[in-house]
Amino acid sequence: MNLENSKSDLSCSSFIEHLEEFRRRLILSLLMFFVSFMLCFMIKEYLLNFLLLPYKWAMTLSGGDPDLIRLQSTQVLETFVTKVKISAFGGVILSFPFVAFEAYCFIAPGLYRKERMAFVPFLIAAPLLFLIGAAFVYYLVAPLVFWFGLSQQLTLDTRLHIDFIAKISEYLSFMTSLILAFGFVFQLPVVTTLLIRIKLLNYTTLVAMRKWACIAAFILAAMVTPSDLLSMLALALPTVLLYEISIFLARAVEKKHR
Repeated sequence: MNLENSKSDLSCSSFIEHLEEFRRRLILSLLMFFVSFMLCFMIKEYLLNFLLLPYKWAMTLSGGDPDLIRLQSTQVLETFVTKVKISAFGGVILSFPFVAFEAYCFIAPGLYRKERMAFVPFLIAAPLLFLIGAAFVYYLVAPLVFWFGLSQQLTLDTRLHIDFIAKISEYLSFMTSLILAFGFVFQLPVVTTLLIRIKLLNYTTLVAMRKWACIAAFILAAMVTPSDLLSMLALALPTVLLYEISIFLARAVEKKHR
């Protein structure tokens, strides 16, 4: 009876220690996000100008003057709230490597040494691939989408002229949603390779699911991108390509660890 009580006490003590560890790392992660948010808020004007560059490039491509672009604000505090959202968005990206490391440190004690070693390369690859996905949006997808939108402006005669003037909040929502969507989609090779390393997925399963993965890619793209065909295709097609890359990596990993 005493032995059973002793085991129960040890189990309870271990659970409480895990909760304390989780609480400590969660607080550290939130503090890091807050510090990153404050740093981004201090340079919010520069961040806004940075996010406007794809729009300016699109204006240049469409033959307009990039120095004359206009965004509209229809609510009293819309511009301020948009700058706060920009700062929060920057804070998430800036604090992501630290938060990912804290998450790894929390789960690492429960893993075998081989599993811990499998995680380490992906802590480096994940932020790098996120940045590649974000750069793909920033330098290619967003300028092309804006250029296409600007090219649809009409001047049928002197009495009808249709101008594209985006709301500042909608512009920010468009940019951040695309950056986050592409950043996370570019994690596909990392996630699949990691699952293969820890024996939760294999090459044969990935090949068998190829058709359904392509369908899911288009459905996901339609859900997370703005309601235009160009943005959807710009996300869906790279997703399919990344899935094919994941299949190639899966085969390479399985051959290496046989």
